[in-house]
Amino acid sequence: MSEKVILVRDDIRRTLARIAHEIIERNRSIENLVLVGMYTRGVPLAHRLADNIETFGGTKTPVGALDIRPYRDDLPAEMLKNIVPRTEIPVSVVGKSVVLVDDVLYTGRSIRAAMDAIIDLGRPQSIQLVVFIDRGHRELPIRADYVGKSVPSARDEEIAVRLKETDGVDEVAIISKPKVKVSGIGPSKGGKDDAQG
Repeated sequence: MSEKVILVRDDIRRTLARIAHEIIERNRSIENLVLVGMYTRGVPLAHRLADNIETFGGTKTPVGALDIRPYRDDLPAEMLKNIVPRTEIPVSVVGKSVVLVDDVLYTGRSIRAAMDAIIDLGRPQSIQLVVFIDRGHRELPIRADYVGKSVPSARDEEIAVRLKETDGVDEVAIISKPKVKVSGIGPSKGGKDDAQG
């Protein structure tokens, strides 16, 4: 495997500051906002955005953490029964402008699951979406309202968002997997990358 770092700490800091400004500009009443980070890396990203919104807008925004595992469509029913959700949202979402935060937008399936989870908690005024990296390859008609960076990628590549809180470093890398050579007739079959949604 080979990887290429495309964003470093200062890039990430500047990008989050820009997104925070965009959120403030779009939402006239930031007092009505609730930031909800999706496990795992969406949670620290949401906290950093909240810090920026407080710095630039003067308002402290509540931050929650969302566990979408019970809503995923790629897990067997037996496994879903044993999941203890880790969702923690400090305020009611009813009537709020909920801003979902995730690290990578890929097929859109994780976001669909996240919206189902939010709506089960109550009826928000709106749901907006922040993604740090949009890598394309959508399977559902989902588009982010705020995008840190669009990174066109091949399906056999992985985008790794690494954060100080979870990985000890702030960086974004593209990881290329080696091509598997298979002797015989017919194309080789690659594994499915389902880690990003």
